[in-house]
Amino acid sequence: MKFLIAGFGSIGRRHLRNLLALGQTDIVLYRTHHSTLPDHELAPFTVETDLEAALAHQPDGVIISNPSALHLDVAIPAVHGGGHLLIEKPVTDIRDARLAELEQVVDEMKVRTLVGFQFRFHPVLNQIRKLLASNSLGRVYSFQVHWGEYLPGWHPWEDYRQSYAARRDLGGGVVNTLCHPLDYARWLFGEVSSVSAVTGQVSELELDVEDVAEITLKFESGCLGAIHLDYFQRPGSHWMTITCEQGFIEWHNDTGIARVYHTQDESWSTLFPPEGFERNDLFLEEMRHFLALVSGETQSVCDISEGIRTLVLTEAVHESGRKGSVIEV
Repeated sequence: MKFLIAGFGSIGRRHLRNLLALGQTDIVLYRTHHSTLPDHELAPFTVETDLEAALAHQPDGVIISNPSALHLDVAIPAVHGGGHLLIEKPVTDIRDARLAELEQVVDEMKVRTLVGFQFRFHPVLNQIRKLLASNSLGRVYSFQVHWGEYLPGWHPWEDYRQSYAARRDLGGGVVNTLCHPLDYARWLFGEVSSVSAVTGQVSELELDVEDVAEITLKFESGCLGAIHLDYFQRPGSHWMTITCEQGFIEWHNDTGIARVYHTQDESWSTLFPPEGFERNDLFLEEMRHFLALVSGETQSVCDISEGIRTLVLTEAVHESGRKGSVIEV
């Protein structure tokens, strides 16, 4: 199969390396040369700086990994060309009028899509999802997610102030950039009925976007959830706790391990990832799924409609933060 990758920041490089690790070598690169990473590993590949020329290679799969605000500039022409799509999150700004066009063209062209929410491929989160679906812990009452991480430490090789995560014009901000918990909360607990949020820029970081968000979600099931996101915590941490009718779950992203308390017999059990598990395994499994999707061997675990549902939540968070009110979803 032939692949086109658009955008060569750190995630574009990761996707390239994972394609190669999975035996795919027919790869075309579309780039504008704004990446701050070295170019030596790109030498073996065809590089195009014109989108029409890049799409003329007729790729089977197109990977959109440029800044969020530029996603649809590539995605819509790619879908018109019949390329199946792996598009990084968030899909775009929910107010982008072209979003409806993307949905329409995806439907018309029968293109298969995958939105890059890699935590849906986490082996322990998948075990937790099955455990909740089995109802062995009863109804989910509430959950908390905490994700704080120091933005200048993400990509030490570049000025964080110029990164997409720090810039409003590129679709940055902590809510958009760290929106994974909004997605995996929907995936684990169902659809959200209302959102309340406080957002702001409270640290000394030089940003024109919010660097902290405190989010409360009410679900159609009656479950309540709280999500904290920030750009300034040192050392960083990412964890989740879930309180159920007949138990309690705590999961830590740094180890990948979850502990489960069962109230009926007052016992603890542990959910482990595979031996040797590391962060890139999420992206590698995501890419393996995309290859199967392009080949027509499977259905998407997170297609464009799923990505847009999570996009609706991110916009509800922003709106609630602006208005200081509860937003019905």
